[in-house]
Amino acid sequence: MTSGNLSDEPIAYRDGDALDRLAPMYASPIADAFLLHDREIYVRCDDSVVAVFSEQYSVSSKQLSVSSKTSSKVDEKLNTEHCTLITLRRSRGYAPEPIRLEQPFPLPVLAVGGHLKNTFCLGKDHHAFVSHHIGDLENLETLQSFEEGIAHFQRLFDIHPEVIAHDLHPDYLSTKWATQYPISNPKYLIPVQHHHAHIASVMAEHGLHDPVIGIAADGTGYGPDKTVWGGEILVADLQDFERVAHLDCVPLPGGEQAIRQPWRMAAVYLRQAYGDDFLSLDIPFTRQLDKQKWHPLAQMISRGLNSPATSSLGRLFDAVAALIGVRSEAIYEGQAAIEMEMMATAEADRGVYPFEIRDGSPLKMDMSPTIRAIVQDLQQGVPVPLIAGRLHQTVAEMLMEACLCIRQSNGLKDVALSGGVFQNRLLLGHLIPLLESVGFRVYLNQRVPPNDGGLSLGQAAIASCRLRAMD
Repeated sequence: MTSGNLSDEPIAYRDGDALDRLAPMYASPIADAFLLHDREIYVRCDDSVVAVFSEQYSVSSKQLSVSSKTSSKVDEKLNTEHCTLITLRRSRGYAPEPIRLEQPFPLPVLAVGGHLKNTFCLGKDHHAFVSHHIGDLENLETLQSFEEGIAHFQRLFDIHPEVIAHDLHPDYLSTKWATQYPISNPKYLIPVQHHHAHIASVMAEHGLHDPVIGIAADGTGYGPDKTVWGGEILVADLQDFERVAHLDCVPLPGGEQAIRQPWRMAAVYLRQAYGDDFLSLDIPFTRQLDKQKWHPLAQMISRGLNSPATSSLGRLFDAVAALIGVRSEAIYEGQAAIEMEMMATAEADRGVYPFEIRDGSPLKMDMSPTIRAIVQDLQQGVPVPLIAGRLHQTVAEMLMEACLCIRQSNGLKDVALSGGVFQNRLLLGHLIPLLESVGFRVYLNQRVPPNDGGLSLGQAAIASCRLRAMD
């Protein structure tokens, strides 16, 4: 017995809706039978999902008090066991407990979050009320759930927003809703860059106001230069940011289709490392590559058709997962990278591959030497779990080296980590000790997810800071 919904749709929480959408007589039946109750569900709310991260380091924390009985008991037990709790989906049992900000909101704020794993946030006085998990804003049902949730929170906390904060991406449904269908006529619409919001969410959790080095790593985020960001190092405060380093850009052939088919990204990274001669490499990936599928993509890239540039670290993990034979096509988001992480934990990951950090403004982190070294390992028959482990260690070393370069110019010692890639506990287990070993203080998302479920808190915190700057 459980909640029910079709894929990508919100939970059916009213009897009539469940009978309409999930019944056996319909095209996509979910349930064979229904057990109903005379007590109605008032608000739909998904399960929360958390990850326990073994603490072999000391994650910095300035503000992590949790007041709810359930979560405080969990946190007390974890603290005793020297573990860190990382929230992956903040919903039942945690929402709508407020997150207290050190500076009050000058005006009531609504932050509408992102497109995937959507949450919204209402801010008033010192309190940020981050919603339960809404989900991916892909259809009318989820949009209705989003609107119902906002209306419910407005009534519950007596907040009538005068400011709406939203993502820069013009095609996000949350952005369109904020700019075209606001609940009232807001005094201000405040656009917030995706990765700045990620870093601001960490800062808001921990009460940080001074500039930090922010590593924002995920699959997709709209950059002000209209490229697809996702492997970014920012110098950021709650008002603004500077992009000081990023993963070297590669084309994303077919746009969204390259996310569902990681083999495309593997071919792109091989092409970047070897040129078109990569097709003659004697490795399993190129032997199995369907050349008739690749050649039209190569032409698209050459002509600049539907192949936006991306600096995404998530796409790099996809590429290597396909290159070493873990997965060439993904059924769900991040599947290739997740399976590679699980495989890598099965064997010790000794060694670091070469990489290059090129001077410039911003710095560029070039992984072509890494790709060539992985190809050599494949040709020499190195076990795939060992290659996967070395990749994680290499990415951690590269990010640490980039942070050292940045510190030389500005002296900053606080590093904030956010973005969906930092759900990868193996990567965190390498990166945090490395950063701390060279004198950095490291801050993580814990009370809100590092994935896009935490964006709304970051948007709200940035909007609040910018409003204060207007006074």
